[in-house]
Amino acid sequence: MKHSKHYLYSFIAWLPIQFLSLVFLSLGLLSFELIASDNKKVLMVVSAHGQQQGKEAPGYEFDEFAKAYLVFKAHDVDVDIASPKGGAVDADKYDPNKPYNAQVLNDTAIMAKLNNTQPTATLNAVHYDGIFIVGGKGAMFDLPNDLPLQRLIADIYQQNGTVAAVCHGPAALVNVKLADGNFLVTNKIVNGFTNQEEQLFGQKWLPKFEFMLEDKLTERGGKFQSSDIMLSHVAVDERLITGQNPSSTVGVAKALIESLGIKTVDIAQFSDDRTLSIVADILKGNIQAEKALLSTPEQFNIQLVGMYGFYYFKATETDTEIANALKLMKLGQKSINSTKLDMQIAKAQYKLGDMAATKETLHQILVDKPDFESARDMLNSL
Repeated sequence: MKHSKHYLYSFIAWLPIQFLSLVFLSLGLLSFELIASDNKKVLMVVSAHGQQQGKEAPGYEFDEFAKAYLVFKAHDVDVDIASPKGGAVDADKYDPNKPYNAQVLNDTAIMAKLNNTQPTATLNAVHYDGIFIVGGKGAMFDLPNDLPLQRLIADIYQQNGTVAAVCHGPAALVNVKLADGNFLVTNKIVNGFTNQEEQLFGQKWLPKFEFMLEDKLTERGGKFQSSDIMLSHVAVDERLITGQNPSSTVGVAKALIESLGIKTVDIAQFSDDRTLSIVADILKGNIQAEKALLSTPEQFNIQLVGMYGFYYFKATETDTEIANALKLMKLGQKSINSTKLDMQIAKAQYKLGDMAATKETLHQILVDKPDFESARDMLNSL
């Protein structure tokens, strides 16, 4: 393969945005030990694009904001919040009952700041040790061309501060130039939401994008690196830190903390971050990872394993990748119990040339749903 909200009542109703949401689900958020930080201060930036009266428009990702903020709070780092327009900002649809979201929603101090963000044009870089740019599709629309934000980013970086961004947040970096005339990202290792992830999960807003994030970062001279779809990847090039996707949020926030000279505490992974981590190990051929998943399923989100395999199959190019996608789908098959997943399994088996397994899967689908035409048509074509 190229490097590149809620659970639904029916798997058939899956949509990419709901898959993305599942990446954030967790069994709980452990309390973090506070670490003295010498009054370090970070500016968190969110898109204001969702503020479109009477129009549907993408905003920022509250899940990413919440996860990053809780890391900063755990290390006693002061936080301000800004957006291009200032004032209230709209998040994309999210689950307020997720433990980390609920914790932030109950934090009256930070919510007061989020409900009245500071306009980027009113801020001075000298007040901040770092800047963290939250993702969400809205970031692709209003952050790249916000001149005050570009100046803030450049000034913070040039005063030896740290610049961090996650998922679509790196869109804010593409037009940032330093005093020497070079783009901030030139000759630096960077990443962000990949072209492949965009094609799989961003179809709704993709036609309205001015550019593809991976392409633009590369065009600006960035050394783009990435992992497989939706797996955590944090790129650190001295004081520039970028994360590929939502599951990279905690990693980016912790890397920012470390860059400020603060000793980080061990933070237990959220259930689904832990699940995607073990998925990454399985894709690398780690047999022990698969055994751990099977022996302690209660520690993982088994449905997410199968759902990951479903989307991973769409991006496969080699027999090895198809076999891995099939393995993941079968691991989650019973837990998901969906005809749509079963059909994807049959297609994977067919691509691998296992006709006997393909027929068995299709026959079982028809036992459960005799009138399921897709299964019958595929079976008749074999």
